Amino acid sequence: MNKFEDLLIWKKSMDLVEYVYLLSKELPNEERFGLISQIRRCSVSIPSNIAEGAGRNSKKEFVHFLSIANGSTSELKTQLLLSLRLNFTTKEKIEPLINLCNEIQKMNRSLQNKLN
Repeated sequence: MNKFEDLLIWKKSMDLVEYVYLLSKELPNEERFGLISQIRRCSVSIPSNIAEGAGRNSKKEFVHFLSIANGSTSELKTQLLLSLRLNFTTKEKIEPLINLCNEIQKMNRSLQNKLN
């Protein structure tokens, strides 16, 4: 349906994944199979679902996958805030990631509205 590589929301989501991986390297090693794994998986889910939806055959399917990506973005924000509450990171390190998540969610809602 759409060439996902041209979508700005996909590009920003890919940037977010890179930033999440950099941050997650700084988290405690004992969280390797817990919070680190979960943060990485849900961050990867965001551009993956955008790409999958763009490759589907209908606007309705695309909107569905955008909705899943939006949920993954909220999940990521929660996990970043949790890592702050657990003193695994600082507000200064997660704030740019939270801001990018918010931007991606605004773009997501706008794209969903356009498709509907």
